[in-house]
Amino acid sequence: MFTIVDFNNFWSPSGGGVRRYHLQKMAFYEKLSSESEQVLSIFVMPDSKTFTEKKSDSLIIEHVEAFRFPGKWEYRFLWKPSQIEPVLAKYEPQVIEVGSPYLLPTMVRRAAKKIVPEAVLLSFWHADFPITYVQRPVANKFGKALGNLSKNVAFWYARQEFKRFDGIQVSCNEVLRRLDRHKLPTSHWIPLGCDIQMFSPSKRDESLVQKLKDDNPDRLTIFFPHRFCEEKGIELLLGAYPILCEKLGCEPALVFAGTGPYLPQVQEAVEKYPHINYAGFISSIDEMARHYASVDLGLALSGWETFGLSILESMACGNAQIGASTGAAAEHIRESGAGVVLKERTPQALADAIVELYHSDMATMKQNARAYAEKFSWADCFKRQLELYKLIYNQKRKK
Repeated sequence: MFTIVDFNNFWSPSGGGVRRYHLQKMAFYEKLSSESEQVLSIFVMPDSKTFTEKKSDSLIIEHVEAFRFPGKWEYRFLWKPSQIEPVLAKYEPQVIEVGSPYLLPTMVRRAAKKIVPEAVLLSFWHADFPITYVQRPVANKFGKALGNLSKNVAFWYARQEFKRFDGIQVSCNEVLRRLDRHKLPTSHWIPLGCDIQMFSPSKRDESLVQKLKDDNPDRLTIFFPHRFCEEKGIELLLGAYPILCEKLGCEPALVFAGTGPYLPQVQEAVEKYPHINYAGFISSIDEMARHYASVDLGLALSGWETFGLSILESMACGNAQIGASTGAAAEHIRESGAGVVLKERTPQALADAIVELYHSDMATMKQNARAYAEKFSWADCFKRQLELYKLIYNQKRKK
């Protein structure tokens, strides 16, 4: 039996992309035929208590009691040997994947060396933390030089955490090249997927379309289902909206969904502008797909996405895109021909980009968006990943 164990402190029951990755991965292995593949996948889920949940012959969830961080996102932190070693001893995996960079890689490496020294150690670079969480905020507050210094320190820390790992999986080529420049373990490109049946133009709801258009078929409609924080571009969008109203001649319909530190500013904008709406936190995938498919335009304003699942889901629903000039957002838009990349990260530049797209051939861009998204599937993602697991394991055995 080829056995895989996943550890990830970025897991949260109310999380976004990392949660989606693990849910889709579990769904893939739960349905994996034991006749075609003798594979067992174990996801170690940080939880409020410890117990084993067998989902199928090829998928087990090991719930492990872990410290919960304050806040509403329900993150829990695994780091003790007593949380890690029993799982490794129980399953003796061939492959161990670690999806978060803070202390956990070192603790897993030490436990693996003690219990399963032949196991392959891989990371998944879900968050480009030296850039997103270190360099950018430091540079914004203290200047570019200190930001660059802090970035280099963060990459030094990453090298310590992932030393003696057999590889790092990355979903964005720009990020992959950056990890190679900073001499982390060998990077492997593993693009994530998109449920193109769930996220589809067929989810369009004409009653929602008419509500947003409000008797004006030319009214531009936009959906922003991202965390209300600076990283995701909320300040840019709120600043661009009055400029758009003037440039377009009529107020575009803008739907916000989610929550975050800028929620008061969103609520203030809803009160001020009749065509800005707040849909609350949308937990239903069906409801998310309905909103995506019922608008004209998606916004991918974070320049620090490592893949951008929400970008692909929006594109799969046939949305043209406005995207940041770096990271996965820029990569998806340039590869697809389905939108416009921001020239600058300013409200004026965002308004100009939206106006440019509005006056372009949006119908073709929408078709390009859907065609591009169809190239990505979760099944292909995890088949490619399983092949990588086995390849590295077999190479390691021969050494």
